[in-house]
Amino acid sequence: MQTTNEATNSSLSFLDNVYGFLREPDGTYSAKNISETDVLKMASFIAAQKINNRVCIDSPKKATELIQFKMGKPEHEVFACLFLDTKHNVIAYETLFYGTVDGASVYPRQVVKRALANNAAACIIAHNHPSGDPEPSQADKTLTKRLKEALALIDVRILDHMVVGHTTYSFAENNLL
Repeated sequence: MQTTNEATNSSLSFLDNVYGFLREPDGTYSAKNISETDVLKMASFIAAQKINNRVCIDSPKKATELIQFKMGKPEHEVFACLFLDTKHNVIAYETLFYGTVDGASVYPRQVVKRALANNAAACIIAHNHPSGDPEPSQADKTLTKRLKEALALIDVRILDHMVVGHTTYSFAENNLL
């Protein structure tokens, strides 16, 4: 049976053949004659591997990087959750709701259902502002309070609510949780 690192290394080694990347022993990659599309596919694959291997979210920076990458730059508002275990290892990243250019309907009941389905102990919630301005609205603050209360009933903590725009706004770093 393979260990997690062996499984990751073997699944990453096929990237040599598929995308033209060469993984060096120190974990870095080199490539020749690859397209921008190949780079994006490679980045997406590596991010998926990190989630599948339960990477630990041990800093706001790591959470921000993962959420910014997974969320991308959609033209409409999306709401997602990063579900974590008791040691803050990633269980799953799920986009739960899709909206319009200036809002998305988020239902606490559905967030609670997904947290239970993932057996999560904690989560980081996130949504984007297609306008690029990450400043949270009053509706964002109210939603965070409602979700915090709903998830607390099932002993799931919200560690942060991130609003992704040109930059990322963290509720936790701004003492709004």
